[in-house]
Amino acid sequence: MKTTNHDLAPKKIYTRGFPHRLWMLSYGVVVVFLGSCSLLPTKTFETQQSQTQDQKTIEPNPVIVPPPIFSSSSGDPNFVVKVVQNVGPAVVRIDSSRTITSRVPDEFNDPFFRRFFKDAAPQPRQRVEQGSGSGFIINSSGQIVTNSHVVDGADRVTVILKDGRTFDGKVLGEDPVTDVATIKIDANNLPTLSVGNSDALQPGEAVIAIGNPLGLNNTVTSGIISATGRSGSDIGASDKRVDYIQTDAAINPGNSGGPLLNARGQVIAMNTAIIRGAQGLGFAIPINTVQKIAQELIAKGKVDHPYLGVQMVTLTPENKERIKNVAGDGLNITADDGVLLVEIVPRSPASVAGLRVGDVIKSINNQPVTKIEEVQKLVEKSKIGTKLPIEVERNGQIVRVGVQPAPLPVRREG
Repeated sequence: MKTTNHDLAPKKIYTRGFPHRLWMLSYGVVVVFLGSCSLLPTKTFETQQSQTQDQKTIEPNPVIVPPPIFSSSSGDPNFVVKVVQNVGPAVVRIDSSRTITSRVPDEFNDPFFRRFFKDAAPQPRQRVEQGSGSGFIINSSGQIVTNSHVVDGADRVTVILKDGRTFDGKVLGEDPVTDVATIKIDANNLPTLSVGNSDALQPGEAVIAIGNPLGLNNTVTSGIISATGRSGSDIGASDKRVDYIQTDAAINPGNSGGPLLNARGQVIAMNTAIIRGAQGLGFAIPINTVQKIAQELIAKGKVDHPYLGVQMVTLTPENKERIKNVAGDGLNITADDGVLLVEIVPRSPASVAGLRVGDVIKSINNQPVTKIEEVQKLVEKSKIGTKLPIEVERNGQIVRVGVQPAPLPVRREG
């Protein structure tokens, strides 16, 4: 699948015909990620009193004790405090800086222009961009996970522990496709977080976020899981291969890379993104995904994702009509559902296998598909170099092809 790496500036991505902006939360790392703050609405509770109609005497008003905002399985209304006390030391602040060199227009490299302008010709200029995010310790010997966009392109990474100790961080690897990165610091006997199971999460569960939003160290917010399984397309990040957890715990720029914890203090996700202008809509990468990617980054320094080389759209009656209006008779789409291929990258695995623009994917590896998210998941599970059977509908006929996925080419911008 054709992917575009996340730019250094916020990027408008059109999904399902509607514009969305996905804002990554690395405070100050990339200019202006300060335009949106997620604020939680005040939660109010009402206690209703029942009265019997035949009661004539006036009873004294009973003392009403408001319930806690959240209650854990232990029934302790202060469970958030205990979680923060237990896990807070394993959450770190990550400061990063990188040097940006401005590019001189090619025209000034021409001898004529250089002779004409002489000393007045523009010279390359450098500036240093700085910012901060969050992370958490996964190994007592100094291994830390954070977001890729927190450390992307950094010349220097500094890790600050809650107790004030400061270390130079070495980036072991980063994966822009899932936005996960790993860092190593030279320290031992560090506190770590226990890990939960993000596959078992359900909407409504209480969660706690810890991080450094807007440079405010060791900030704690709490809320619930609003939804699970949000695809990158759902939130306007179609270049990311992640099913996000949605939460209403307040998340702001600088929370990037910090943990999202359950009521038992187990990390269940890594906070990563917000949508500009929204309130109570934060998104986190499930910890099962974070662990898998982090292990590969620690072992190899990179992650190879299977790649076909196609751009596609979920085929709906509305999309089908829109495409017919644009393409006219150029495309003969007979299918009513499936995933329509709208572009094939030249010399890509899809091109070599014979897939064509206008093909509608009906199944992959004998599993039916009707949405692009389903295609992405099945391709992600495939093996690089091993033929993947794909069934498409082409001009009303079923065609079977075998595509051999290649490693996803990663292109960095900026």
